[in-house]
Amino acid sequence: MPRSSVSRPVHPTAQAALSNDFLTPTLGTVNGQLRYGIIGVGMMGLEHLRNLLEVPGTAVVAAADPQPESLVRARTTMGDSPIECFDDHRSLLESGLCDAVVIASPNMTHADILLDVCDAGVPVLVEKPLCTTMADCLRLSGALEDYPRPLWVGLEYRYMPPVARLISSVQQGDVGAVRMVAIREHRYPFLSKVGDWNRFNRNTGGTLVEKCCHFFDLMNVLTEAIPVRVFASGAQDVNHLDERYDGEPPDILDNAFVIVDYANGTRAALDLCMFAEGTTNWEELSVVGDAGKVEAALPSGTFRRGLRNNGIGGVDEEIVEDSRIRHQGFHHGASYLEHLGFRDAVVNGTPVEVGLRDGVLSVAMGVAAHRSIDEARVVTMDEVFSR
Repeated sequence: MPRSSVSRPVHPTAQAALSNDFLTPTLGTVNGQLRYGIIGVGMMGLEHLRNLLEVPGTAVVAAADPQPESLVRARTTMGDSPIECFDDHRSLLESGLCDAVVIASPNMTHADILLDVCDAGVPVLVEKPLCTTMADCLRLSGALEDYPRPLWVGLEYRYMPPVARLISSVQQGDVGAVRMVAIREHRYPFLSKVGDWNRFNRNTGGTLVEKCCHFFDLMNVLTEAIPVRVFASGAQDVNHLDERYDGEPPDILDNAFVIVDYANGTRAALDLCMFAEGTTNWEELSVVGDAGKVEAALPSGTFRRGLRNNGIGGVDEEIVEDSRIRHQGFHHGASYLEHLGFRDAVVNGTPVEVGLRDGVLSVAMGVAAHRSIDEARVVTMDEVFSR
């Protein structure tokens, strides 16, 4: 049975529930094209649509969204190409039009929609975060551990070209044994989405789930180890303070520090600030081992490698690009590359590279970080998975 080449650390408490040995049977295409349906065509749903319009061998044939204006935007984005529109995802699934589905609805709807999609037996790419609570994480893990179709979680940051270069460098041993991982995201505030649903923790899972599941996933890939403890400090200090929705103020954090301890002694740190528009690179990653250090930065696309045996200042630098990318989009072409992998998993049976266990663990680490902030203490991953 094929496995991804990307390491997927799993917490022991969750090992049984998080099996990711998905079967990936070959599906046939219709008229040479894999037919996609998109559930949720707000900002990210339209981003997936635009990417798929550029992916060879694919056709977007259906969209589902309860908001009529979102369906209008989907039709406009499709131009002259026809698309069937539904106001409910169940109607899309019952139509039989789709060989594969993308879930890009609001975070708090992912779990229930994903279960409906899998009940229909359709290959699926579900946007991050996989879900918003540990209860849903464990519910999905129990229900979908033997799902026989490709189930891909949209943690696409690992496909950003300089980040992919950094991962490759670490995995081929350039830095030696990894000891420290540091990730900084200094950027602009959360964007406005349909109905501004993303202003509240109850809908998003909280900033450290909604936004930072990407970074926890990268930590896990880079350390190839099991996270055991999380300590975090964060607050809502600047953004959205004057906004009100039905009289209620937003409660999403806009800055935080998070430290993660791994079972093998490796440490990882996240530095998040979402009122830092005046910066050169929004994301900066570094990995330090006993033999050297590698770095990646975006949007500059820079990758650096410095080996200790080269001495002080012995650093190589390059700008990394990927010639396969036909649509840059919001994530420097990462979503496009993600879709190439998902398409191949559906059509050719290649391994799912970002699966259920990746999605669960990235959410669980965000949940642990929020609990650490709320309770001002170190939180173990054991307790997160046990309740």
